[in-house]
Amino acid sequence: MLRFLTAGESHGKCLVAILEGLPAGVPVDAAAIDAEMKRRQLGYGRGPRMKFESDHVEILSGVRRGKTLGSPVALEILNKDFSIDRLPVVTQPRPGHADLTGAMKYDHRDIRNVLERASARETAARVAVGAVCRRLLSPLGIELASHVVAIGATRAKPAPSLSIRQLRRNADASPVRCLDAQAARKMVREIDACAKRGDTLGGIFEVTADGVPLGLGSHVHYDRRLDAILAHAVMSIHAVKAVEVGDGVLAASVPGSRVQDEIFYTKARGFHRSSNRAGGFEGGMTTGQPVVVRGFLKPLSTLRRPLRSVDVNTKRPVAATVERSDVCTVPAAGVIGEAMVAFELARAVLEKFGGDSLREVQHNYGSYLKQLQRF
Repeated sequence: MLRFLTAGESHGKCLVAILEGLPAGVPVDAAAIDAEMKRRQLGYGRGPRMKFESDHVEILSGVRRGKTLGSPVALEILNKDFSIDRLPVVTQPRPGHADLTGAMKYDHRDIRNVLERASARETAARVAVGAVCRRLLSPLGIELASHVVAIGATRAKPAPSLSIRQLRRNADASPVRCLDAQAARKMVREIDACAKRGDTLGGIFEVTADGVPLGLGSHVHYDRRLDAILAHAVMSIHAVKAVEVGDGVLAASVPGSRVQDEIFYTKARGFHRSSNRAGGFEGGMTTGQPVVVRGFLKPLSTLRRPLRSVDVNTKRPVAATVERSDVCTVPAAGVIGEAMVAFELARAVLEKFGGDSLREVQHNYGSYLKQLQRF
């Protein structure tokens, strides 16, 4: 079973990720992982930390001469801003953050013991894990990309039909990772206006995975439905408060005749659909169409103009603590979303096709594709 753990605090010495269950022979390139780390740090509206925290991944174990060994892969990301023991005690919780609930649950009088781990800095380790998982998916023809659908009140026009590589290239060329240039300019202006007010903005990102075969996941138990698993993975990203698969929100308000993806058959193409409103899923299983998942982010909890709160020790009204933060992280959240979807797709692939080496996985995968062609 593929799984990962992360450790580390926002201003601690480092972040560490351990990825267990990868087969042997998966090519792992540290430079490719660093490229994903850099993508996470991009995006208009990010805070000052992104200007000096140029993330680099050190592969500590599980890889030799550029390929996985079948043993756990350990990854380390050093924090340049290593100051956790020198930072002041925090007693003024921020509304919307883990501060008060975490302090009460774990009996901490210094909220920093909560906020350092609850920080979205942890997602750097997730992106590193996702970058490794992509190296398993890519030889199977599965590729991922993301783009920003909305920031604040500005929503982009429906994205044009692009290949995954074009989508990724065009999105990453935009300061807000949006494919609609006109909407992108409005998003930038909205972020600037919000920053002047000391406020924050949320929005929507979309992750697309192409080349996903039919039949990942299962309809037989609730915890094996892959669309539900992906929803859980994307929902776990900091500030995400809702997840949509395909046209899930729209589908709740229109007749069924405008929701279902009708089925066709030709000898050349086999079974196929002319639409993908279901986002690549039916009955919790992939249909062979692109997987489309969206994450909806609330505005960030740390405001430069702090909200009202109560000191945990004196119980007196105070202004919430102000930590260094971003105005908008929706562009970066899309990259994190890619990582989480990549991990869950890799786990589903290994569950379906097994194998202790990449060659064995590829063999099993190829046999299954031939079976589908004969159906």
